[in-house]
Amino acid sequence: MPTTSVADRSCQVDALREREFPYLDASAHAYLDYTGAALAPLSLIRGSAARLASGVYGNPHTASPASLASTRLVEEAREAVLAFCGASPEGPEAYTVVFTPNATAAVRLVAEAYPFGPRTPLVFLGDDHNSVLGMRRYARRAGAPVRVVPLGPGFRTESAAVTACLEAGGRGLFAFPAQSNATGVRHPLEWVGEARRRGWRVLLDAAAYLPSGPLDLTAVPADFVALSWYKISGFPAGVGCLVARRDALAGLRRPWFAGGTVLASSSHTDWHLPAPAPEGFEDGTLPFLALPDVTAAVAWHRAIGYDAVHHHVTRLTARLLAGLTALRHPGGEPAVRVLGPLSTEDRGPTVAFNLLRPDGSPVDERVLQLAAAEARISLRTGCFCNPGVAEEANGMTPEVVREALVRGDPADVDAYLHRLTVQAQGAVRASMGVATDARDVERLVEVCGDVVARGAWEGAFGPRAGC
Repeated sequence: MPTTSVADRSCQVDALREREFPYLDASAHAYLDYTGAALAPLSLIRGSAARLASGVYGNPHTASPASLASTRLVEEAREAVLAFCGASPEGPEAYTVVFTPNATAAVRLVAEAYPFGPRTPLVFLGDDHNSVLGMRRYARRAGAPVRVVPLGPGFRTESAAVTACLEAGGRGLFAFPAQSNATGVRHPLEWVGEARRRGWRVLLDAAAYLPSGPLDLTAVPADFVALSWYKISGFPAGVGCLVARRDALAGLRRPWFAGGTVLASSSHTDWHLPAPAPEGFEDGTLPFLALPDVTAAVAWHRAIGYDAVHHHVTRLTARLLAGLTALRHPGGEPAVRVLGPLSTEDRGPTVAFNLLRPDGSPVDERVLQLAAAEARISLRTGCFCNPGVAEEANGMTPEVVREALVRGDPADVDAYLHRLTVQAQGAVRASMGVATDARDVERLVEVCGDVVARGAWEGAFGPRAGC
């Protein structure tokens, strides 16, 4: 039987655009915001509509025919997610799936229920998303030490710095992103096993990684994995997951209960009997009409194959990096600063950058945002809910930030940024996925070159509040 090479499968990915995403070319749209959200394939939308139009589905977990039909499809979705993540549902290494609205909600489930304390610290990276940084509120409230692993050269985090934080005392929760949502840096998944061997639980934020990077929880046994389906396959939206080891879930203590999370409760006494996982962590009624779309999304993604997706987006990432770094001012000065790796090694298809003036100062990212919008290019600007990368880009050490906070009202964002003498309040982020093609990349590079050639940044925008 003939085999299909990765290059051949990558060509098949190119063909997906015409079949699954015809609305892009119909509207002359270049979509470069895959880290924000993937695009919805037509086949998944149509399949969902056909299923809903041909069956009767009710609120799950009762004995009516409509309810049983939904319950069966919900459990099929759990099985599909476990298979997608290479996780076993049985045995000592068993995992289960808790459905949530998104990856942020999955992180919060762990944060609010984790047994933080003086000897159970929280460790996270300077490259973590705000959804993970927010966990420190729960940790501090419980008297737990909080340690931040700093960013190193090239916006990467050094393994020695991670080890130092894990060995600084206590055994608690280590949370880190498999891929930076800001710079595209892929952090070593080997950290999971190393941390667990030292007695730590590990929360892996896989939201930005899973669209183009495979995860095998047999080899990378994270205790908790947070993900969102709209980032992976574009459809369904409003569904995320906490994929969790059953023994790790058993160590969580939820601070409240809701409908569906208990087997029994009393209104007259302060008593309730929690439901077992995963139901004990799923608040209220699940989006039962959308969960079968997760099963379909897994099948859709698997039919393409991770190798083909990786080959496709890596090729485009290399093209974008080459185009951006080649941009120069008339005097030969670089016109772009990339925040992150300049090669495709150990990085995903997310590229953050600033345009530069000839003197090396950054151009307000809104200038390019406006020019891109006029060219019908969708990308993202700002700080991407990743303050650590913005602080690193601006040389904002912890000491500098603390000094700025004590010298004025921390609620006045404009004054805070002025005290920090921030040069670039944000950056531009372009990210690629299965529907991206070389024309999209070239269009963005051309717009960047036009802005640079025209010097179109002077006086374009006035002051603004925050990033």
